[in-house]
Amino acid sequence: MLDFDSLLTDEERLIQHTVRDFVADRVRPAIAEWFEQGVSPVELAPELGKLGLLGMHLTGYGCAGTNAVSYGLACLELEAGDSGLRSLVSVQGSLSMYSIWKYGSEEQKQEWLPRLAAGQALGCFGLTEPDFGSNPAGMRTRAERSGTDWVLTGNKMWITNGSVADVATVWARTDDGIRGFLVPRGTPGFTASDVRHKLSLRASTTSELTLDGVRLPESAMLPHARGLAGPLGCLNEARFGIVFGALGAARDCLNTAIEYATTRIQFDRPIAGFQLTQAKLADASLELYKGLLLALHLGRLKDDGKLRAEQVSLGKLNNVREAIEIARTCRTILGGSGITLEYPILRHANNLESVLTYEGTSEVHQLVVGQALTGIAAFR
Repeated sequence: MLDFDSLLTDEERLIQHTVRDFVADRVRPAIAEWFEQGVSPVELAPELGKLGLLGMHLTGYGCAGTNAVSYGLACLELEAGDSGLRSLVSVQGSLSMYSIWKYGSEEQKQEWLPRLAAGQALGCFGLTEPDFGSNPAGMRTRAERSGTDWVLTGNKMWITNGSVADVATVWARTDDGIRGFLVPRGTPGFTASDVRHKLSLRASTTSELTLDGVRLPESAMLPHARGLAGPLGCLNEARFGIVFGALGAARDCLNTAIEYATTRIQFDRPIAGFQLTQAKLADASLELYKGLLLALHLGRLKDDGKLRAEQVSLGKLNNVREAIEIARTCRTILGGSGITLEYPILRHANNLESVLTYEGTSEVHQLVVGQALTGIAAFR
């Protein structure tokens, strides 16, 4: 209704439609089964790499080097398939790869980035801990000097791609502040166990990482990251993708509800002909379109090098909050049919409960925006 495509370049439209076609062909036919079985489609990684979607907004080392808007549109189309698929891609590109690309040595970049970009290896990002989520400054994971080596001890929780990753970026407290380390799979003392019985993001691998005296050489440290600015800079990259991504889930819910409402007959007419149904659809579309314009504006700011962290918080706060409300509203239009995996709506709604929490809870983003408005930090 807003002719949104006219605001995009030819290349941006091509990327969006290419990802949309990939999701239609390779994701939609199987996603309900993956979700029900709790299976992450990691076998798609080489195909995602071949399309240039892994670390696509980074340059060099086999990365596509697209602009931020194109990356956001790709996230939107991936999440229209499932939030778990978008999480796999965004953790790979915006957390694992970005941490190496931004803060790693040239040797670390050459070793890992080409394989991660091609989907020949998977990465994860170990920041959150069992007792420290929104307060990463309280982390307990330690890295101690042992000769010329480092020895890491601690636990990380809610780690996407954790048990399937070939390399983990792990953040730990040192005597010199918080530092990042690359921990390859199979390193003695490093184990990953999956979180079971999830009701959300079931088509995504979520793990706990245990580091029990993990010995690493000096070369495993990311040399250009010091303090919390390093991991928080990575999180800001991932949050940007969510600003677009959540709208993909919302759009899929709205399209499903419209299609269902125009064919479902009650009281001898399609339920789309009733005023209350049309009011729900109109309000949902209004919030979706507003969210799209907000996301595009933030993307243009990012491409111009002007995007601030509090602006990303504003985008994530609004778009995820509205996406989950759109999903819930659309579910009511489907009635009882809306709770089954025959339709994607409740799957999206369940996934968005996690998206509402990870990469900064809604409450944290409210406080970030509040600090930007008042100049007063309310975190403590």
